[in-house]
Parts: sequence; structure tokens; C-alpha cells
Amino acid sequence: MGPELAPDDFDPVAYINTPRWQASRLGLERICELLERLGRPQDALKFVHVAGTNGKGSVCAFTAAVLQAAGLKTGLFTSPYIEHFEERIQVDEAMISLADLREVTLEVRTHAEAMAKETGDNPTEFELMTAVALLHFARSRCDIVVMEVGLGGRLDSTNVIDMPEVCAITRIGLDHTALLGNTLAQIAGEKAGIIKPGATVVSWPQEPEAMEVVARRAADYGCELRVPDFGQLEEGSVQWPGKDGSPERRAAPSRAFTYKGRKLTTQLVSSYQPQNAALSLEIIDALRAKGWSISDDAVREGIAQTRWPGRFEIVEGGSASDGFAIIVDGGHNPQGARALADSLGEVFAGRKAVFVIGVLEDKNYPEMLEAVLPCGSAFVCVTPDNPRALPSYKLARAIRWTGQDLLGCSACVSPYVARDFVDALARARELAGADGLICAFGSLYSVAAVKAAIRASR
Repeated sequence: MGPELAPDDFDPVAYINTPRWQASRLGLERICELLERLGRPQDALKFVHVAGTNGKGSVCAFTAAVLQAAGLKTGLFTSPYIEHFEERIQVDEAMISLADLREVTLEVRTHAEAMAKETGDNPTEFELMTAVALLHFARSRCDIVVMEVGLGGRLDSTNVIDMPEVCAITRIGLDHTALLGNTLAQIAGEKAGIIKPGATVVSWPQEPEAMEVVARRAADYGCELRVPDFGQLEEGSVQWPGKDGSPERRAAPSRAFTYKGRKLTTQLVSSYQPQNAALSLEIIDALRAKGWSISDDAVREGIAQTRWPGRFEIVEGGSASDGFAIIVDGGHNPQGARALADSLGEVFAGRKAVFVIGVLEDKNYPEMLEAVLPCGSAFVCVTPDNPRALPSYKLARAIRWTGQDLLGCSACVSPYVARDFVDALARARELAGADGLICAFGSLYSVAAVKAAIRASR
């Protein structure tokens, strides 16, 4: 196991990120064994468990904010983090402190090292994170925990929850096909693996082949199935406040919407967020039906106060029709890229963006490019800091190839290949000009780098 380190000398983030834990292997045997050794902290908690391809994080954020507004001590577990590792584990919107992370990780380490020594099999990084989160939530005496699935569902380490209050499945798309399957039905089978007897199932109105799988799984376990009715969703336009006193920044915009007669407002202004909020409202109604006390005022307050970084986030400037603005978006698959294009066309109607793009090589980036290239006036390519990153010169070549099929896409002829994100943002500012629009997207792993480059340029 190695020499014991005094708590103050122990770096929990470095430990969890140690290469020995890095191999990603689906399966529940290791996490179940680890949690048994820790006394099964999950048994002391109530859960909303959320799987899906796109929108998981936003739905989790909406749901947790409403539960907190209702006076419930609310845990939130999400991935990946944007800027701070501790973002992944929150209680009432407060990230786990470094001291608490150190203390809990030390305890998990004791049992993980013993497992490795006795069985020869190491828990994975995500399994360590799941154990740390569950132990922290139990020690914090959370009333309820909103738990986001990491990958898939059936074999994901979060699927150690025996009796969730609600199992929610956001929009399902083709992603991680090498691990989850090549069809919507196969992927839906993995996502629906979180459904357990006694839970209420809340699902996005999926494509028929995926919806059939979710509905069958719910029926097999005798679970009530709720599906949001987007026919009862009225989406208002984005409201832009006046300048907040700074020549470069404006107060945050908002979007009003109505769902089943409830008038609400959100600061998450992209075109798809009212639908994510409607799914969250169905989760809240399912909890109410199970006896949880959540007032209408808590619903309005929670939806209005929800913030979720890296999802069509306006990080600088901002105006519907003119003025300089930078948006960062973590869209990392074709579905997410199409949603981004729709949001740009609605929120910034009539304007084209200078795109700063960095993607991972194992994503379907050709289809992502097809979605956004018509919205662009220029393109800057950058390599994300990730071992799975697509090199920027390959991305530039893909933009040129894809642009050949788009009539009038002269901007695709000569995309700029940046050295790093600081260089990428500097070039994007030159191309956009004083009143231009910049959109950085392609990977959640790039959001922090873009924000750091923005801070460095001020």
C-alpha cells in the first residue's frame, strides 16, 4: 500500500487521477465490493438517478436547484467537471471542500488499496469518485441526491442504487457506440438499465425504437412512466436586459416559458433548455406524488436560479442583434451540435459566428461540423488537452472537406490552425472584430481552457 501520508500531505485529486486507476471498465463488481467495505453509504440516501445522452447535466441542475429551493439538503453528482475537480460533488450548490475531499478519499483509499492487494483488480477512477461522492453525501446527511450516470447506465458505477425515487432518462442519441451499441434501441437498453422496481420513470419522448425499450423496461418492473408533453410547452423569446455598467459585459439574459400552465423563467437561454426544464418538472411532480413536499414557489425559484456552466454559456458581452459576445458550449456529438446551431439561429438571429472548435477523435465530428458550418463566418481549430483529442490540423482538413459540400461556405476554405487556446481566442477576436460573435464548442473538456484564455486576454 505504501507509506501512509499525513492528511495535510495527501492530495486527493492527484490520487484519484493516478494512472493505475485510469482504465475505464464498465461493470458493477468492483464498485459493489468497494461500497460493501465502506458500509454501503448509498443505503442511507434517497436518489433521483439520471441517464441519457444529451441534457443530463442540465436536467440534474434544474432538479437539484428546485429541491434545494424546497428546503431539502440536496446532493449533486455530475461529470465531467468544467474548471474545478470539486464541482463534481456538491451539497446545496457548495462544492465539496478540499478538506472533506481529502478525508473521504483517504477512507476510500484504504479500502481500494486493500481490494487491489487481495483481488489484483483495481477500482477505476470513476468508481473511486462514485464511492467518494456517496460517502460524502451520507456523512452530510443529504435528504436527497441527484445522481448523474457517467456512461451508459446498466453497468455504470452509479447503478448501485437499489431503490431510487425517480429514474430519469434524457434524450438518447448515438454516442459512445463502441461501448453501448450501434442503434438507438441498443443504447436505450443500456440507459434503461438504471430502472428499478418501485421507482417512477421519467423519460424524454424518445425516438420510437428507443421509447419502446424504455417503456418495456418500465412495464417489466411495474414502474409508472411519465413523459413530458411538449405540446403543452410554450417557449418565450430571450429577454436581454440593458447594459450593467461595463462597456464589455451585460447582465444575464433570460427566457420565459410556460409548461402545463406554469409560468417560469430560466437563465439557461439556449433553445433546448425549456424542454430540459419540462423533463425536470416531471421529475419534481413524480417526487410530489411520492410524498415529497415541494411547493410551486420552490419550483419557480429553483428553475429561475439554475445555472449550469458550459452549456450555451454567454461568458463575455452579449446582445441579441449587435455587440461583441463569446459563447462557450460543451456540445460534443451531432445531437449537441445541432442543438447549438438551433440556439445560435434563435438567440443570435441573423448573425454568423467565428467558431473556435476542438473535438475528440472518437466522436462523430463530421456530422458535428455539418450542423454548425452553415452558421459560421470563420473557423479556428484547436487541439483539446485530452489524450483522445483530434489534432487541430486534422480538424481543419475535415472542415475543408465538409465545406466542399456546403454551397457558399467560403469560410471553410482556410480554417486557422491555432497553437493553443490562447492563440485560438486571439485569432478569433481578430476575425470577429469589435462587434462580432465568437462560439467555442466541441468538448466539455475545452470549456475551462477557453475561459482561462478569456481571462488571460483581459
